[in-house]
Amino acid sequence: MKEATGELNMTVITVVAIAAIAGLFYAFVWPMIQRSIVQQTCEVYGEGYVAKKKGDSATNENNSEWECCKGNVCIPTE
Repeated sequence: MKEATGELNMTVITVVAIAAIAGLFYAFVWPMIQRSIVQQTCEVYGEGYVAKKKGDSATNENNSEWECCKGNVCIPTE
């Protein structure tokens, strides 16, 4: 019985560790990957274009849409 409990504890620890790593990836690494991809797309439009999130966080809760902007001129990415 003690061995079964030990294996269950290790399984729970493993699942929690995998969930923590996935959460950190989604919170920190994935946004950097998205911005990098959009930034490379913006470079196609020419020098000086930078990737910016579309809208503000108050109106766009998901805030996953990007634009390529140079000064006040923005081009939506699709």
